[in-house]
Amino acid sequence: MARAAKASKTARAEAQRYIAQNRKARRDYVIDETIEAGIMLMGSEVKSLRAGGATLNEAYARVDNGELWLVNANIREYRFANRDGHAPRRPRKLLLHRRQLERIMGAIQREGVTAVPVSLYFNDRGIAKIALGLARGRRQHEKRELEKKRDWQREKARVMRNKG
Repeated sequence: MARAAKASKTARAEAQRYIAQNRKARRDYVIDETIEAGIMLMGSEVKSLRAGGATLNEAYARVDNGELWLVNANIREYRFANRDGHAPRRPRKLLLHRRQLERIMGAIQREGVTAVPVSLYFNDRGIAKIALGLARGRRQHEKRELEKKRDWQREKARVMRNKG
């Protein structure tokens, strides 16, 4: 019994198909917590996502009238959609449970916390989901130190690989 459940968990994890990832957010922010949210899309947007046409580089989440909106995310127009397709950078409503929404709104209202999209993917049921990160901005010197540390780790790994 337990073995079958474990197999389904790995199959579920493999079923998540990433569409877009926001690498810039991981560099520019310290991500404290990630939350999965649904995203309200039009049919042509879903088709465009299945074709891999999305970028999250300049996107962020904003609270408006007690709702959370994804702003500035670019989902390409679907080529085969009718002329009334969708606007690529339109605001999209994020779907969350009330408690999650209240927690995110409270975190955003605190000083220095931002909700940034980290990744956009299809879950095991084929539903588009977005991973939101509650993040604090990094200062320029912190970014440089992090980059130096990563370079040093890469150099150490390269030396060890060539040695042995």
